[in-house]
Amino acid sequence: MPGSTDEPTEPTPGKPSAADRAARVAAMRRTERARARRRRALVVAIPTVVVLGAAATVTAVLVNRPEPPSLDAVTTYEYAGGDHVSETVTYAENPPVGGQHDPVWLNCGVYDAPVRNENAVHSMEHGAVWITYRPDLPAEQVEELESAVAGETYTVLSPYPDLPSPVVLSAWNNQLAVESAADPRIDAFLAKFVQGAQTPEPGALCSNGVGTPTG
Repeated sequence: MPGSTDEPTEPTPGKPSAADRAARVAAMRRTERARARRRRALVVAIPTVVVLGAAATVTAVLVNRPEPPSLDAVTTYEYAGGDHVSETVTYAENPPVGGQHDPVWLNCGVYDAPVRNENAVHSMEHGAVWITYRPDLPAEQVEELESAVAGETYTVLSPYPDLPSPVVLSAWNNQLAVESAADPRIDAFLAKFVQGAQTPEPGALCSNGVGTPTG
């Protein structure tokens, strides 16, 4: 436009975009699924043309894939699904990772205020990962968490008072506490647990419930 001084916004140097993080999570998810299927090195066959004799043979080669960050620090629990109650629940974990919960789930998305535990736990029963952060977490770290969940339909992001660490990631029966939104294990946790094998009710909705996310 003539006379306009607007210029395209450049991404922050050194900071991955939402698309970059989504691609990284997708790659980790593919690796995780391959590992779950085989639990050993993936071997594929490639054709090798043998010049002498004009014959083709198949040579097995080991495919080296980059290992995702370790999730050994994840704490696991043993709550059964399907325990619906209407009253307020006192949870042993902070934030909760399973157990009794409201009959109505929380709509997945980004929230700028704390959400009700009982509804969020139901969302985790459907395969959602709930990322909670201290209300005083710096704004740039909150933005990084928002970038991490961009494009993920089965995630909940919300502030949570009195967390034991700045950021806590929870999936049904699994929880990881981290000190920063830049921790690479966040993407690895999402790749493993968003609608992961731990889900008591796979295929259930994370929409048409309660709550109005801002993003």
